[in-house]
Amino acid sequence: MASKSFSEEDFSCPVCCDIFKDPVVLSCSHSICKVCLQQFWDTKGCRECPVCRRRSSMDHPPISLTLKNLCEAFLQERSQKASAGSEVLCSLHSEKLKLFCLTDKQPVCVVCRDSKTHRSHNFSPISEAALDFKEDLKIKLEPLRNKLKTFEKVKLICDQTAAHIKTQVQHTETQIREEFEKLHQFLRDEEAARIAVLREEAERKSQMMKEKIEKMSREISSLSDTIRAIEEEMKADDMTFLQVQTALTPECYSRAQCTLQDPERLSGALINVAKHLGNLKFRVWEKMQEIVQYTPVTLDPNTAAATLILSEDLTSVRRGDERQQLPDNPERFYHYASVLGSEGFNSGTHCWDVEVGESTAWNVGVMTESLQRKGDYYSMSGLLIVWYKDSKYGAQPSTLLTVKQKLKRIRVQLDWDRGKLSFSDPDNNTHLHTLTHTFTERVFPYFNTGTFPLRILPVKVSVRVEQHS
Repeated sequence: MASKSFSEEDFSCPVCCDIFKDPVVLSCSHSICKVCLQQFWDTKGCRECPVCRRRSSMDHPPISLTLKNLCEAFLQERSQKASAGSEVLCSLHSEKLKLFCLTDKQPVCVVCRDSKTHRSHNFSPISEAALDFKEDLKIKLEPLRNKLKTFEKVKLICDQTAAHIKTQVQHTETQIREEFEKLHQFLRDEEAARIAVLREEAERKSQMMKEKIEKMSREISSLSDTIRAIEEEMKADDMTFLQVQTALTPECYSRAQCTLQDPERLSGALINVAKHLGNLKFRVWEKMQEIVQYTPVTLDPNTAAATLILSEDLTSVRRGDERQQLPDNPERFYHYASVLGSEGFNSGTHCWDVEVGESTAWNVGVMTESLQRKGDYYSMSGLLIVWYKDSKYGAQPSTLLTVKQKLKRIRVQLDWDRGKLSFSDPDNNTHLHTLTHTFTERVFPYFNTGTFPLRILPVKVSVRVEQHS
């Protein structure tokens, strides 16, 4: 075979130094790849041998089929050896590597085993050593597989979070547009109403001025006719003028004397511009109280358990019929149907009313920021609540409360600085319970509900003007 008689150099092109591809033979007996030869000739501008520089008499040297077949056979045999993996021999003794030196951690032959270098070493057959290494790697692979599962799980959550972000953006943008459309509609209605009032005043005062002008025009016309008649009489000769004047009765003679009163100047005839423009923005803003509500606590949908459904304005929460597909982000509750307020408190006093209505089970209070939301946090000290279940009222920790009549609303009052959380019935102004706790971190309003919704009630908004002395 070619591989036994020749080396790779015998099949290498002297130009590209690679195995011949379509080798041609020149008249000088040198062989070159057909493409390499043509490129060489094109560069030199003459037909000469790249090896010996002898000029070739042939424009198209013939392809050496024998050399081409030998090259293909050589490449095929080399490829087969590479794919089959030729048997590895010891580099020192040219013997098969059948043993593995456990001391030096390397494969050896039987001659190496008996040599001085490995005489006191421990050995194992290659197959057993490979099996031992595989078992060891299998043990080490298990934590890696677990780590991979963890990364895949977190990546899945990240994928869900990325998709949920897009959904949140679209939904929130729609809500913003709807809320602003309500404000725009209010402003459009208010603008139309105020322009209507302006035009009504303009119509009324314009009509009044029209009537006044028409009356004055009639009086002016009458006076003009009288003046014109008297002026005509005064143009006659003296005798005729005197005869006419002496013939007139005293009443007719007095026509030259004007009995009309001077026209009155109309007060308040102009448009009351100050009424329409004075503090216009403030008065519109003041009237906006009719459509604007302020709720001291709004809910954070990123903390809501997947079983909960929040209202569009984030002031009401109820339990849904099935679990929603939401990302399991660290802030979100998992086991309990709970949700937090969107704003935490780390100082001052705060108050909010919650409408519990006909709910058969609910928890209302506050929760510390560091308290874990994935496990059983009800047994921990960072949860301060009043609860209702099975027609019983209680406080966390286990304290039963005596309530005379079923609560419809509950008021939560937090005094963070003094470490007090008070609950009362705002309908009859009755105190229910006060919890004490040394607050050292932010706390968030906490809500947990059954089938019926809980609603955070809005507070009355007022606009007040203060004048500084």
